[in-house]
Amino acid sequence: MGHKVIILGSGCAGSTAAIYTARANLSPLVLEGHEPGGQLSLTTEVENFPGFPNGVQGPELVDLMKQQAQRFGAEYRMERATEVTLERPPFTVKTEENTYRTESLIIATGASAKMLGLESEKRLLGRGVSTCATCDGAFFRGKEVLVVGGGDSAVEEATFLTKFASRVTIVHRRDQLRASKILVDRAKKNVKIEFLWNTLVTDILDDGKNEVTAVRILRAGGGKEEIRKTDGVFIAIGHDPNTKIFEGKLELNKGYVVVRDGSMTSVEGVFAAGDVHDLVYRQAVTAAGCGCRAAIDAERWLESREHA
Repeated sequence: MGHKVIILGSGCAGSTAAIYTARANLSPLVLEGHEPGGQLSLTTEVENFPGFPNGVQGPELVDLMKQQAQRFGAEYRMERATEVTLERPPFTVKTEENTYRTESLIIATGASAKMLGLESEKRLLGRGVSTCATCDGAFFRGKEVLVVGGGDSAVEEATFLTKFASRVTIVHRRDQLRASKILVDRAKKNVKIEFLWNTLVTDILDDGKNEVTAVRILRAGGGKEEIRKTDGVFIAIGHDPNTKIFEGKLELNKGYVVVRDGSMTSVEGVFAAGDVHDLVYRQAVTAAGCGCRAAIDAERWLESREHA
């Protein structure tokens, strides 16, 4: 049996698209993906999503959206798309368990923050380790934090964090930043920002408190390991959009899905929402807005085919 719409991903974008398409009687099937709930499911306190004056836990917000979509008839399955055929509708979506056919497809597979690969980093995510300064910066008012990275996003995050933190240290493995000159100049003039060059973070420590208290760093060129106290670690070494299965099938830019005229991709009937196409904002609320847009675009496209 074919579907009117399948949504890949169950973060803010995917679940908002599910709410809208379900309310339009399109009975969406949501394939939750490898990270159900998206990046929000990895965060703790969310204070910048409208409607929650006292904040909300990331996993709770994701679950509330899912419940709302299910109330209107959306079906969620804990499956991950492994292959898609997008030549013409109906499109085919394969998972490890099943093969589905659908008249339209909304891609909300998100992007994953690149991490350092430390066990402590995973364990302390949301407990002093963050991948988003605009999401979590306000929790570090008057505290000292580190930003790991050397590109535009690292310098932008560090500059933003100076609004809250008493000191921000950019830790970079090389002796100069890759970021654009204007950003670098601004950061170097900022009295709250300092730099640790030719330095690697080899571990993140919590002193048994289950929150970040220090990092272990190693200076390049045979330097000794040192322990440096810090209240927070922001990882800013980039994002990887979850688009591997769309390579050669959709127009991509640096791995991100290219959209035009709202949420339309290079294939008619295939729409994209959220961090999978957003290189700029990457916020829960913007992802939700994109999910709404993709759902309305998909609904109108399906209607136009019926009346063609």
